[in-house]
Amino acid sequence: MSTAAAPATRPTGLAAFTTPKHLIAGLIALILVIGEWQYGVLGGYERLAIALGTCMLTEFVLSLWILGKRPVSLLSPFISGNSIALLLKPQEGLLWPFAACAVLSIAGKYVLRFKGRHLWNPTNFGVAMMLLIAAPKTAILGHEWGNDLRVNLVIWAIGLVVVRRARLLHVTAAYVLTFFALAWPRALLAGVPYMTEVAPITGPMYQLFVFFMITDPPTTLPSFKGRLLVAVLIGVVECLLRMSIDMHWAWAQPFAPAPAFYALFSVGPIALIIQRSRAAKRAPATARPATA
Repeated sequence: MSTAAAPATRPTGLAAFTTPKHLIAGLIALILVIGEWQYGVLGGYERLAIALGTCMLTEFVLSLWILGKRPVSLLSPFISGNSIALLLKPQEGLLWPFAACAVLSIAGKYVLRFKGRHLWNPTNFGVAMMLLIAAPKTAILGHEWGNDLRVNLVIWAIGLVVVRRARLLHVTAAYVLTFFALAWPRALLAGVPYMTEVAPITGPMYQLFVFFMITDPPTTLPSFKGRLLVAVLIGVVECLLRMSIDMHWAWAQPFAPAPAFYALFSVGPIALIIQRSRAAKRAPATARPATA
């Protein structure tokens, strides 16, 4: 006689709103609020409305169409919509890039799948694609949070708490340490002070990147060592891209707006495909039903 496995229990009460995904959503909203309040980085609330609304609508429609059911949660498109509104900076007056990026971000999650799961962090995929296909009209937020140390300390303190709660602090730490270590050869090659190469990590783009994109649970490897290796490789590939851009190599110039995004865009999915392929080979064959 066989017994059915007990169904997984979902967190209830306050715990239901302190899951890693809820905390990540709160962190991104905090970055957006501080950025708009202190520096006006949003550029208009209609951008947020379009990005957020399109993400949620696309999630709902594609879930019904492809999976045949309503989405269990709209937290994922909420996170993507806020991130897109903050990161994307199209030419003055253009609003369609926010809708296009939102559709690309969510559609990539449903269409580009391997072994039944998506490969790219939605925002990483959408923004990276928009910077390539709409390069003349679309840029990415790149300036730092001024010289206000308090703003950076608040965001980094809360961000570290969030990734620690998600048990992914080692991913953020591995990438940040790699970034700082490889800033030395980048500075020597470019002939600039070391701090010039380190400065970008204080910007909103990198804060979203280190606390959200590279720590996105559905698109990280299941093993501790695997996640560490991927984080370091992302830092190495980003460094190589930056050096190639500094040397004015033509093939690298399209990636100049966001080398970190394209490093994750390339390394992350390859690592997932390798891991899922190996896991499928190791999985035992389905037992045949017994015959009388």
